[in-house]
Amino acid sequence: MQYRELGNTGVKISEISLGCWTLGGLNWVNGVPNGWANVDEHEASEAIHYAIDRGVNHFDNADVYGNGKAERLLAKILGSKTNEVIIATKVGWFPGTAAHAYEAKHIRHQCEQSLVNLKRDDIDLYYFHHGHFGDNGEYLDDAVEVMYRLKDEGKIRFIGQSAYSHDDFMRLVPKVKPDALQSYCSAKDDKFVAEGTPTRKLLEEYGMSFIAFGPLEQGIMLGKYSASNPPHFEAGDHRANSARFHNENLAYLENKVNQLKNHFGDSVESLARVALQYLLHYNVVGAVIPGFRNLNQVKVNLSAMDKPLTQDEFNFVRSLFAN
Repeated sequence: MQYRELGNTGVKISEISLGCWTLGGLNWVNGVPNGWANVDEHEASEAIHYAIDRGVNHFDNADVYGNGKAERLLAKILGSKTNEVIIATKVGWFPGTAAHAYEAKHIRHQCEQSLVNLKRDDIDLYYFHHGHFGDNGEYLDDAVEVMYRLKDEGKIRFIGQSAYSHDDFMRLVPKVKPDALQSYCSAKDDKFVAEGTPTRKLLEEYGMSFIAFGPLEQGIMLGKYSASNPPHFEAGDHRANSARFHNENLAYLENKVNQLKNHFGDSVESLARVALQYLLHYNVVGAVIPGFRNLNQVKVNLSAMDKPLTQDEFNFVRSLFAN
């Protein structure tokens, strides 16, 4: 396993880390499905311990994943190892009884609850989970203030900002001054880390790391799904409403994946290498955080950990998705 510094923190995280959204299982927030198919605890435990044994030291979680279930399950599986790894979690999508999840007192409450869930005295990296701080940004100043108070109190070590647009990052980074940014990123859409883009410039100017979720396009980059046989998901699984799984997108990526197979090989390990190492080719990327449900998926992801792309291979992938 290779490691990269998280921003300018001095903390090293594994290039291939693990996203824990799946650990929350089927879930809803205010009637909107935002979960995944339920996971088997034994299979998740096997996967996590295998990952740790092979150098994974960074796990990405959130209060909204199973409304706390994913944090609690991660802590249960880690047991005494919980303080031997870097744990990130987030606040912002689970409002509880607050008018807005970024109310300052709600942020403090959620931080305290995440500490209980994770069985930790501190959270290594605590993110604002999105960029909407009220229709007129009315929650932003107080939210940033309480975040830094939590840091001063030793409840969190570092601050992160997750968002979904250049505009959000450009507006928030000067105010939040985070150590890391997080958003979706894959070979299909690498706009946040590609040279010359607004967010890439911010990453360089502020010395932040980018943490990439969705590097496998939720399995589509591995050839797992086909437009001719689209998947069906249970109620409570956010993928049922995701445009990612519409036929048009599946057909587009299926064509690209077939070209990747012709160039790199058709094994799932070969495709995982392409998807993960493509993003890791960018030096502003601190880690990719593919999700997982079982040991086999983690084995596939980690099979790519010591196989970076050559410049020619990177150029091939970039040109493929530029068309």
